[in-house]
Amino acid sequence: MAYFYLAFAIIAEVVGTSALKAAEGFTRPWPSLIVALGYGAAFYFMSLTLKTIPLGVTYAVWSGVGIVLIALAGWWLYGQVPDLAAATGMGLIVLGVAVLFLFSKTVPH
Repeated sequence: MAYFYLAFAIIAEVVGTSALKAAEGFTRPWPSLIVALGYGAAFYFMSLTLKTIPLGVTYAVWSGVGIVLIALAGWWLYGQVPDLAAATGMGLIVLGVAVLFLFSKTVPH
């Protein structure tokens, strides 16, 4: 269940972060509500994740996967296309998360 909670936390955070641009400094009510609900759900489910998965591992996966998903959302929603350096950096982050999962003894398997 911990990985389900983590996945839901990441998705909720990506939704909330994606709505930040549309909220325009919290001057638009509906996108602002999406931001608040997204972050609230994200932190709640992240707290459930931390009952099983260590903090460092949780945060590494949260931030690594979140970076890639936010970049994809920015591309899809706002036309913000990452350049080669950005795509390479994100690829290295994904590789780092994969190394963590495949080789670290701190990750519950």
